[in-house]
Amino acid sequence: MQEAVRKTAGSYRTPESVILRVAFLSLAVNAGLVVAKLLLSVYTGSLALRADGIHSFVDVVASLALIVGVYLSSRKRRDFPYGLYKVENVVAVAIALLIFFTAFEIAAEAVTGDAAAQPYSGWVLLAVAAFIPVPYILGTYEVNVGRKYNSPSLIADGRQHRVDVLSSSVVFFALLGQFFGIPLDRIAAVVVAVFIVRAGWGILKDSMRTLLDASVDYDTLNEIRSIILSDPKVSGIKSITGRNSGRYIFVEAMVEMAESDFGKAHRESERIEQDIRLRVQNVERVLIHYEPRKKTHLRYAVPLQDREGSVSAHFGEAPYFAILDYDVEKNRIERQDTISNPFTDVEKRKGGQVAEMLLAQKIDVVFVHHSLSGRAAGYALEAAGVEMRATSAATLAEVIDDVVVNHGEETGASPR
Repeated sequence: MQEAVRKTAGSYRTPESVILRVAFLSLAVNAGLVVAKLLLSVYTGSLALRADGIHSFVDVVASLALIVGVYLSSRKRRDFPYGLYKVENVVAVAIALLIFFTAFEIAAEAVTGDAAAQPYSGWVLLAVAAFIPVPYILGTYEVNVGRKYNSPSLIADGRQHRVDVLSSSVVFFALLGQFFGIPLDRIAAVVVAVFIVRAGWGILKDSMRTLLDASVDYDTLNEIRSIILSDPKVSGIKSITGRNSGRYIFVEAMVEMAESDFGKAHRESERIEQDIRLRVQNVERVLIHYEPRKKTHLRYAVPLQDREGSVSAHFGEAPYFAILDYDVEKNRIERQDTISNPFTDVEKRKGGQVAEMLLAQKIDVVFVHHSLSGRAAGYALEAAGVEMRATSAATLAEVIDDVVVNHGEETGASPR
């Protein structure tokens, strides 16, 4: 048993450790490609192959920057209370600038250089062909891990590697042409430079969005909005914003709660914040501002024995429930619906499931013949702030009369 626990604990990895492990793998692979490509470029005299080797060297620098960026982004200091998460995005910008510089150097040498290609054996073609799938496999792996852990610098590094497949393919065809006496080397070098610039622009654009506090993507923000609105005590969202900081998300929302007790509202907001952290990946901080909603309407639930309006003496076994929407200001019932109880034949937790059904209807008050105190249904309704009001009425019409008359006496309003 203890051995199993040790294995489980040892197999757990933090997002930072996984990202660093992939970064070191990228560093090792790229270092090997640099050495191989530069040696072959010296042997063949190919400018395109040398450009591809330089491109791989930039990948080595990028991998080193990635490792440093991930390490720094996980540090917290007093001077940076919100963390150093954006260091990863700064690293990604640095990678993009290195890419642009490399592309310029390659293009300049292709236009003005005077290097001449040399004859070489066919095995060089086989070696260069073997290089082609390596960056694609590595890049795809990096992008997948980067998306899983929302690491912008790892995604940037992976995208750059996948673009390397195109440049390596161009280099291969240039060498193939050179092998048969067709001068394609300089053209291929310029094409490689264009690929590099295109990859750099995508990295720079994505990183600058985060550095300028661009909003999180629509799908993520909409998911957070749905989580908040699914809470039975939330009556509306006045505003919701989210921003990226590195691979982390910061969320702030202003909500209206159907709860006048600030202590309960605070506990409810904490529960919503925790729910968002559990259900949305990489949310670092959630701040819910709440304010009580002035109730202009109340929603009542009344257990019914039949659709004709006979009030049921039982809560969980009531075949139907009347849902009444009451206008507080006009002192009148605006809408009346009847819903079926699908849990009448359930053997266990019947009352609790009925309570959950009513909470989904955002009920404010439930009329009951007998107290639900100490029962599962009572606990669920009380925790959600739903009032359980005792009634001796035999019919729904009597309940409605009591609501209108009692409220009119309290506020001085007359039924309309």
